[in-house]
Amino acid sequence: MLKLEQVETTYGHIRALKGISIEVNKGEIVTLIGANGAGKTTTLSTIIGIIRPKSGKIFFNGKDITRTPSAKIVASGIALSPEGRRVFPKLTVMENLEMGAYSLRDQSTFSENLEKMFGLFPVLKERQKQMAGTLSGGEQQMLSIARAMMANPTLLLLDEPSLGLAPMLVKSIFATIDEINKKGVTVLLVEQNAKAALSLAHRGYVLETGNVILEGTGKELLDNELVKKAYLELL
Repeated sequence: MLKLEQVETTYGHIRALKGISIEVNKGEIVTLIGANGAGKTTTLSTIIGIIRPKSGKIFFNGKDITRTPSAKIVASGIALSPEGRRVFPKLTVMENLEMGAYSLRDQSTFSENLEKMFGLFPVLKERQKQMAGTLSGGEQQMLSIARAMMANPTLLLLDEPSLGLAPMLVKSIFATIDEINKKGVTVLLVEQNAKAALSLAHRGYVLETGNVILEGTGKELLDNELVKKAYLELL
């Protein structure tokens, strides 16, 4: 479904991605783990077209989207829930969801998606007229995911969905990601909580200073001594 081939992304003279190759198959949850500065967020930003790669190719459903504008990438079926949630604080919950659906052309699809999101996140239905900036951190994360899902994606990019959340909320968010995946949405998950991410994911990649240094199934990476020492012992 998604394929990155030798993608290099730079910020000025800094090589943030040094020729990475990853693949996400339809129906999978794939996770990228690594320390701060490893290139995880840059990878998602490059896929969605926020940053242009210096070299390499990105394919989605067999089509080269390397130079495609972000709006067209979203319309093709990829959506991003960004790091730090980044809801529109001075808009209501409903207005945020409407912003997520800007690429939809059909009102009936919007209504269907809205009901699905209210089913997935009942608290958002209760708070639909509330300003997004007044929501709790967990509620804002739910809104960020729901806003991305309003675009009807077949591939959902999630950047640090558990960041700053209490353990019980983290468990709830990961259960929701699993539910979204079981409903047919493929997920590429960037996450610092390596144990939670690898326990959920079908496969994973370990990034270090812009390089993929390990890949395998979630279980293989959980059992890997290097991963245990670098990412799991502190949890």
